[in-house]
Amino acid sequence: MPMREQTTLGAPERSADIAHQRIAFAIMVAFFGLAPFVVYPVFLMKALCFALFACAFNLLIGYGGLLSFGHAMFLGTAGYACAHAAKVWGLTPELAILFGTASAALLGVVVGLLAIRRQGIYFAMITLALAQMLFFFYLQTPFTHGEDGIQSVPRGKLFGLLDLSGVLPMYYLVLAVFLAGFLVIYRVIHSPFGQVLKAIRENEPRAISLGYRTDQYKLLAFVLSATLAGLAGSTKAIVFQLASLTDVHWTMSGEVVLMTLLGGLGTVFGPVVGAFIIVTMENYLSELGQWVTISQGIIFVACVLAFRRGVIGELGHWLKKPL
Repeated sequence: MPMREQTTLGAPERSADIAHQRIAFAIMVAFFGLAPFVVYPVFLMKALCFALFACAFNLLIGYGGLLSFGHAMFLGTAGYACAHAAKVWGLTPELAILFGTASAALLGVVVGLLAIRRQGIYFAMITLALAQMLFFFYLQTPFTHGEDGIQSVPRGKLFGLLDLSGVLPMYYLVLAVFLAGFLVIYRVIHSPFGQVLKAIRENEPRAISLGYRTDQYKLLAFVLSATLAGLAGSTKAIVFQLASLTDVHWTMSGEVVLMTLLGGLGTVFGPVVGAFIIVTMENYLSELGQWVTISQGIIFVACVLAFRRGVIGELGHWLKKPL
């Protein structure tokens, strides 16, 4: 009886949470749909690409409990593959993005098979080591052009019809890609697969005792996260017509961790907010020169002290408090 009573009481709360998330999603779509007429579109496209990257990372750590210190390798690999396919092979932008995303998914399978059997700091260090190996590989291999990167990547025409050289067509393509990736993550989180992931995160031995093959679930989550991170990297390469070593460097892996923590670990909209905060800081604090790092550190410390659950996590906690 106590279990049944708890379930009955929890159902309205879950329904209310889903209703709030749908309202928030509608507000987000409306905001991004109108934003390019008010805010610089290139800034928005960069923020949307990183928001998708952060959401993909949050799926892995926030719901799977797996901390990857090398997630930038999927962002950068997809960017290089997409840029090479568009510039050298002459693929249309949609095919180049799909090729870059598939490359990241394949890399995710390989890395996942190597790292997924370890837990905690061992898993994190394996991903970091593999990411550093890929960084030096891309630094030396000819097709990436080393420190110069792949430049002047053609945007081309979407499906051979829509010219992406214009700012607004490119922006709405990025918005469509972001929303598609966001909805995929949302559906995964609220699916039976997502519930099993949460169970593994909370108590993996208990999940194993219930008959779940936890390694398979974690591998699938890792590959899905790598694929969506690759989708973000491919789109970013088309937007900025550039694939460079910056997206493969370990600092990029650190940035996505900050985006997720700042917005709210394990929340649906937290990584989006965190990504926009980080990109805004990088954009508007760049004039400070050498003081940028110090200024960012002060802001991060203030945010961590004020929002222990992240911006969205703390906001959700406040809204649930009785009046």
